[in-house]
Amino acid sequence: MLLGDWVACWPPTAESRSLLIPVSVMSARERRAVVGLALFCGLTTTALPSWAAEALRIGAIPDQNPEKLNRLYGLVASELSRTLNVPVRYVPVSNYPAAVSAFRTGGLDLVWFGGLTGVQARLQTPGAQVIAQRDIDAKFRSVFIANPQSGLRPITSIEGLTTLKGKRFTFGSESSTSGRLMPQYFLQQAGVSPAEFAGGRAGFSGSHDATIAVVQSGAYEAGALNEQVWTSNVNNGKVNPEKAVVIWRTPTYVDYHWVARPGLDQRFGTGFTTRLQKAILGIEPKGDGKTILNLFAAERFIPATAAQYQSIESVGKQLGKIR
Repeated sequence: MLLGDWVACWPPTAESRSLLIPVSVMSARERRAVVGLALFCGLTTTALPSWAAEALRIGAIPDQNPEKLNRLYGLVASELSRTLNVPVRYVPVSNYPAAVSAFRTGGLDLVWFGGLTGVQARLQTPGAQVIAQRDIDAKFRSVFIANPQSGLRPITSIEGLTTLKGKRFTFGSESSTSGRLMPQYFLQQAGVSPAEFAGGRAGFSGSHDATIAVVQSGAYEAGALNEQVWTSNVNNGKVNPEKAVVIWRTPTYVDYHWVARPGLDQRFGTGFTTRLQKAILGIEPKGDGKTILNLFAAERFIPATAAQYQSIESVGKQLGKIR
């Protein structure tokens, strides 16, 4: 239980009395440990002090399976907490729009967005800042994959996308840049509309991993997804080459990036947003940093600016995803 400037468990025990500690002499790390102690003691009704409750809440669009996301962003939270000396907590969201909404309302302070969702979030949250992207995001690609039983063959030019007409085709999430927005843009450039797929519309698998799964199963004959996720699944032995193959790689475009909410300097101290950017850019390929970069399929994070995403905003408006 928290009693003024002192901390102890409640109800008191012989062990908990020995833990009575003045908050004023605690280090930041010890203060964070107190929060864990409070939870251990079953304090569900006692309010935590402001220093304990204040945490940097990070999130990400749910573009892959939850197990991988929990591992990755749990490591990111620990790394940023260590570097910035503030509590950092990963808050999962259910879908892409939920990430944009939580960022707008203040439920998330720092989010790993795709190109489209990042633009949407910044338009809805004046003052939000683009602070970093991966080295691979400046020139990103999508891949179109097909089940060999579909009869589809490798496509050598954008005009070849017309062979997808009449096929069962799926995108990933409706708000995905690499799994929907840019693939649909290139299809449009080839003169192919979703209404020309089998059934008069495209499917939406929900994520890049799911797109691979439904094409391999034969539920869909073809689909589009993030090239990095495809490569990762191939390298991990999760793709059966007899059931799913790449038939086309798109031209490059800019994609994922970290976006920070306005007002972080007021909450965490002057210059905090700059420190946050430096902490992300400073993640190195050693220790947990190596695991983080490997899971991001990147060698490093690099600075990014909002101006880089103007083309994504233009395509989003053209396809009706941004108003």
